[in-house]
Amino acid sequence: MEVTIGVQNLAREIVLESDETPEQIAAAVSAALSGRPALELTDTRGRRIIVPTATIGYVEIGSEAKARVGFGTL
Repeated sequence: MEVTIGVQNLAREIVLESDETPEQIAAAVSAALSGRPALELTDTRGRRIIVPTATIGYVEIGSEAKARVGFGTL
């Protein structure tokens, strides 16, 4: 699933693909916003993304399956 994180004072968004469920990601975001210093997520390649909680503008949790377009669908 695709997760988009908007960071304050940054023009670009952080976009990552995750194997976690929407509920797990929402729980991690809620835990971070309720007092943790940072939001920590892991993408499908095993990379850890750490965003300071004070700078989070928004978190968009996408759908679990994304439709592919182009020659990759063959």
